[in-house]
Amino acid sequence: MGELQVIDPAFIQAPEHRPKPESVQANNVPLIDLSPLGAREPDLGTLESLVAQIGQACKDWGFFQVINHGVALHLREKMELVSKQFFAMQKDEKKKVARDEVKPLGYYDTEHTKNVRDWKEVFDFTLQEPMILPHDHEHREMWNQWPPHNPPQMKEVCQQYGAEMEKLGHKLLELIALSLGLERDRFKGFFEGGTTSFIRLNHYPPCPVPDLALGVGRHKDAGALTVLAQDEVGGLQVKRKSDGEWILVHPTPNAYIVNVGDIIQVWSNDKYESVEHRVKVNAERERFSIPYFMNPTHDTKVEPLDELLSSRNAAKYRAYCWGEFFATRKLSNFKKLDVENVQIYHFKN
Repeated sequence: MGELQVIDPAFIQAPEHRPKPESVQANNVPLIDLSPLGAREPDLGTLESLVAQIGQACKDWGFFQVINHGVALHLREKMELVSKQFFAMQKDEKKKVARDEVKPLGYYDTEHTKNVRDWKEVFDFTLQEPMILPHDHEHREMWNQWPPHNPPQMKEVCQQYGAEMEKLGHKLLELIALSLGLERDRFKGFFEGGTTSFIRLNHYPPCPVPDLALGVGRHKDAGALTVLAQDEVGGLQVKRKSDGEWILVHPTPNAYIVNVGDIIQVWSNDKYESVEHRVKVNAERERFSIPYFMNPTHDTKVEPLDELLSSRNAAKYRAYCWGEFFATRKLSNFKKLDVENVQIYHFKN
């Protein structure tokens, strides 16, 4: 019992969801080289091979890593430095940009996943201001909150990095569209006119009971695509589709980890599946990561794409409004729910 008293019981995972002391290392989460996209005259066969690799990774894993992705290393390093500088500030300083139900962007340290508190602190910012979401039959504008003085140039660095993430996200969506047999720009229209994409800075402090708590509990990402920069400490675990085993994704220098979200699962009518993942914490070392959550406009109607349906492959989901779905999910970050949060399977036919 002594171990349980070290930390707030709100952090303690149920026994069946606690991480094992030894993680299975993933040697086979696919690592994909995007350098063909940067060629002046890309070879058709090379591009077809790249599209096939993306499709296979989405089908088998729902996760993959990319290298030679076109995002400058110096910009990523500036972003990582800004993140460390922000979280190193005194709690009172960070709380000057605290987020709540009225201002849902900014700093937060009491997030829950599946009603268990996560061992982390975060800072969220949107890429297009204001972010528009439905609220009580009206539209609500959400604005970023930036620390007034420190870290220096935080706003500028975050905006520059966000612009590069959007470029990479669209490249990846084009490859995913081609892998499904769709037109290259099939998804583009869903992201025009003000997206709900955002970036999160994550800080996972050392945890005295890493076998009882998680940095982020098991979950699937609700949006279209997530592009993650993680540091050398590592901790991301993916639930392998073949056997349900939790696999640790070993950090690859200057790579990004990409996973398809629930929206792509619905668009593809379950051909590509959004996969559960979670974050282990470390007893000795703090960890930082920076996910970019690529989300469509708030008024996007999410449903299986007509081109992928047939008499043998009927639509497996009813249409739902992304903005309403997203707003409901965000609200749950601020309060424990008596029932399960909204999930895409609630819209299953």
